[in-house]
Amino acid sequence: MGSFKGHVLPGTLFLVVGAWHVWAAVARFAADPLGFRFRVWNPVGGGALRHLELYVIAGGAFLDMCIEVLYSTHLHFLAPGGGVNPAHLNDLEHGGMLLMFFLFGALALISQNTRYLPLTEGALCLVGATAFTAEFLLFYFHSTTHQGLEGYYHYLLVVLIGLCIASSVLGALLPESFPADLASGLLITLQGLWFYQTAFTLYGSMLPEGCHRDADGHVKCHGHAAGERGEQLANFQLFAYVFLVFVYALGCYAVAAARYGHPDLRTMHATEMERRENGADRGGFVGSSALSREQGVI
Repeated sequence: MGSFKGHVLPGTLFLVVGAWHVWAAVARFAADPLGFRFRVWNPVGGGALRHLELYVIAGGAFLDMCIEVLYSTHLHFLAPGGGVNPAHLNDLEHGGMLLMFFLFGALALISQNTRYLPLTEGALCLVGATAFTAEFLLFYFHSTTHQGLEGYYHYLLVVLIGLCIASSVLGALLPESFPADLASGLLITLQGLWFYQTAFTLYGSMLPEGCHRDADGHVKCHGHAAGERGEQLANFQLFAYVFLVFVYALGCYAVAAARYGHPDLRTMHATEMERRENGADRGGFVGSSALSREQGVI
């Protein structure tokens, strides 16, 4: 994963699955807001493509795992004197992380297509959280020491992974929560986008001014000011991606409401607007009535 392709491949997987998850969650809520349930995966239609998302997760993770363990190591992952080859420990760690996502996809497929492993949606949420936890531990306790700008980009990635864990656990605890389902899709999408940004910045053509790659491929910045400028640029890039996925979610909601809008959705909206208007008539915000009483006493 310590290369341009090594970040783009998993980034593509997270981006595709996350973007689909956002659309599916919004469409299901617009179609039936009162009967909405959290889903850790979303069917594609009702025919042969129903489990396409799970096949993409399992197949994509397995392909990337084979690249990390077999192709990147050239089958030299064992040292001549015995034990694991330290030069390829990084690849084996990445392979272990990808194995967890492959197991998640495989277990979900077995649960859906057979009667041998019946797992509830809450249980699948926890399995998904376990896969994200393995990813979190990999990037937090990494054998390759990430320092400087390289370390900061991976630190932001760890933050996004931690939020993915929280949203998955929240889905198990709050199975009827639309915000939890939507947040899960948005965070997975953000993680995919950040993998792309990390690839272009650390291994591509978007290296900040004042920084360079040394002979070993590590990013070095000339002085504290250049490193700080690079970190500020990373913060801005992450904000831009947050704004982008927010606009995407709004667009999905607008399209879904127009295509699948259930009458209950309009009723819920009208009730909420009426509640806000009544609240404004009574004082406008929480605590305003108490403030009015204090002024009257004074």
